[in-house]
Amino acid sequence: MLGPNGAGKTTTVGMLTTLVTPTGGRAIVGGIDVVAHPPLAKQVIGVMPQTNTLDRALTVWENLYYHGLYFGMSARAARGVAEEMLDRFRLGNRAGSPVTALSGGMAKRLMMARALVHRPSVLFLDEPTAGLDPQSRIALWEILGELHTEGQTVLLTTHYMEEADSLCSRLAVIDHGRLLAMGTPKDLKESVGADSIVTVSAAGDLDALARVLQERVEGATRSQRVAGTIQLHVKGTGGVLPKVVTAAEHGGFNLTDLSIAEPTLETVFINLTGKDLRE
Repeated sequence: MLGPNGAGKTTTVGMLTTLVTPTGGRAIVGGIDVVAHPPLAKQVIGVMPQTNTLDRALTVWENLYYHGLYFGMSARAARGVAEEMLDRFRLGNRAGSPVTALSGGMAKRLMMARALVHRPSVLFLDEPTAGLDPQSRIALWEILGELHTEGQTVLLTTHYMEEADSLCSRLAVIDHGRLLAMGTPKDLKESVGADSIVTVSAAGDLDALARVLQERVEGATRSQRVAGTIQLHVKGTGGVLPKVVTAAEHGGFNLTDLSIAEPTLETVFINLTGKDLRE
């Protein structure tokens, strides 16, 4: 699920994981109605929330071991899976450390490992890389890629477009608690109906410039103001920038910056909501 802060991503995850009681409707996760049978639903889901919920009274290894016991594993099985998860999530050298000694990236990896101890059918990750440095984020992406390759079903919420584009095979774009679009990243980007997105910066009346570019640039399908610039959607890529410069100059505008790119998920979101994803 892709959306800005406050879109309703965490609330949705809360309802699907029995932490938030919905005011209406039904939700089925792993074949179980999460409202009618919350204890059963908890047995088939793993949850990694945004906040650090690790037990500070336990070591890294103990956080995994006792989680296994909570889900009915024997002591032997819980020890085995704890060791397996420490190795998989690159935490073996921290097994005896208190969780307070972990970096942010390590704590996130431990929380994900703990969520997988009982082999859930569906793993819920609520903005798992928020606040992480680039190296920790990449490490978590690699682990998620491995899990997905092995067939683990993951529902991931994020407001990072690159993350959604790289990791997800299916995206739901939401804002204000409403589903705006759903499909593969490729399908959503193709829905923009343009081959190129030209971003134009200029002095003067940007609304007037948007109208000029829409009317005079061949292949233009859409022109709009976005965060102090003009975004022009164009079908075709040949000679687009010279056409934009010529059209602007004939309209009496002086351009200060010009760039061209393929449609992105940010473009999709702006088309759907009329605002920048990161507002």
